Amino acid sequence: MEVAAGPWPEVFEGDDGTEARDGRDVLLGSSTLTLAPLVVDSPSVRRSQPIFISSNRVRADSFSTSVPSIPNPFPELCSSSKSPVLINSLPPPPANKHLIKVYGEDSHSRSVWVSPSATARDVCHMLVQTAHCSDQENWALLEVHPSLGLERCLEDHEVVLEVQATWSLKGDTRFVFCKNYAKYEFFRKPMLFFPECMISDSADVSKGMTSSELIQNLLRSGTCPEIQGFLHVKEPSRKAWKKVYFFLRRSGLYCSTKGSSKEPRHLQYMADLDDLNAYSVVNSRKLYGATTDFTFCIKPSKNPVRTQDLKILCAENEQTRTCWTSAFRLFKYGKQLQCNYQLSKAAPQIQEGRRLSDGKSKSEASLVAMDFSGKSGGRVIQNPMEAQSAEREEALSWRKREALRCSLPNLNSGTRPSSIHKSQPWFHGGISRKEAQRLIEKQGLVDGMFLIRESQQHSQCFVLSLCHKLKTKHYLVIPCEDGGRKYYTMDDGLTLFIDLLQLVEFHQINKGILPVSLKHPCVCVAL
Repeated sequence: MEVAAGPWPEVFEGDDGTEARDGRDVLLGSSTLTLAPLVVDSPSVRRSQPIFISSNRVRADSFSTSVPSIPNPFPELCSSSKSPVLINSLPPPPANKHLIKVYGEDSHSRSVWVSPSATARDVCHMLVQTAHCSDQENWALLEVHPSLGLERCLEDHEVVLEVQATWSLKGDTRFVFCKNYAKYEFFRKPMLFFPECMISDSADVSKGMTSSELIQNLLRSGTCPEIQGFLHVKEPSRKAWKKVYFFLRRSGLYCSTKGSSKEPRHLQYMADLDDLNAYSVVNSRKLYGATTDFTFCIKPSKNPVRTQDLKILCAENEQTRTCWTSAFRLFKYGKQLQCNYQLSKAAPQIQEGRRLSDGKSKSEASLVAMDFSGKSGGRVIQNPMEAQSAEREEALSWRKREALRCSLPNLNSGTRPSSIHKSQPWFHGGISRKEAQRLIEKQGLVDGMFLIRESQQHSQCFVLSLCHKLKTKHYLVIPCEDGGRKYYTMDDGLTLFIDLLQLVEFHQINKGILPVSLKHPCVCVAL
């Protein structure tokens, strides 16, 4: 029996015989077992040659129409391109928009899409809405250079992307969103910002006009009086500081090469105001070896920040530094600052922004002295002396009323916990004295700005830090006991408060021992 090469299945034949064809076997007899080829008449195949095997597999796509789709129970584990949750939560970038990053005072940031023409005012308004801030006024966008210690408040009309375009790609420059109550304070109190001793004699062109009237007329017209005075300047490539007499005029910044002489041959041109920005310097003693903490610098506005381009100047006090930086702003922008000030006053305010936590108005102008002793109802006290007398009487009666209320036997001390101050925006925990002064300075040195912090020198005591006339003063709040109950006082027990919240609420209406009532709480903005 001849057997051909190839794979063979087993075949069982019946009783019928089959005649062999083409030399193949003839199957005879019953139950004959033989091998038959799978493919009839297949040509001989070399084992060294590949054999093409046709695929009979059915693609899984053919079953997609018949098998129902099963939702993914873990879409957050998928890639962003296949996850419906991530696709829906991240909308496509708006057309003709640019992404900028803005930091809060807690070092957390928020990314914002802005148009190429968006100003600092537009970005602040957008952040107020997205961050759910309590009010819409006195917000500012700061340009901060942490490694160099430079800070500058952007003007409301400045285009944000144009400012960002001047930054170095390798630098750590950032935008910071915070409060700034002193942005236009020199329009409200010009004599505080421009003292007579710093106004140049050449500015008094109108005879018979006082300095206050002269400054107010100049500010209304969008200009500024010429400023003069001594400043310490850091000499280039040296650590030494030199005391030089400077003049700030509309044409630029000049310094005198001979004392305080104003003669043209003694004046040296220093910088053009149109191409400069004025920055406050933080931690200037450590970074630049400054003689005082009241340091500022000027640099070209259209170039990236380089140390060799910085002109570091040091003033004797905060009022002098504020006068110089305010004059730089007024000479550079002129009438535009007046327009910004008018727009800030006319900006819409939400009702919550005009209210404090106790429902009282934040505006000082809305608080008037009233007399309700008559039978015809209340009357407004017009005489200032009578108003001060009424304030003292009200404070005295308030102290008596609170002392009587706190001495009642059924008073439940647990109804108002002693730690209620920790949830208030004006409480800043255990920050240092220097940090408190820095925070108040950053948000604007205006009268009545305050915060309360824990004392680092006296256990269980607190400190009220208050700004008055461009200076920060600190008042110790001491705990005491009276009748077995705990109180707080700032005047050696003459006035007692059951907690810090009551202390703040009282001094928001009554000055007490303070030089000015509490007006603006110093808050840290978190984005």
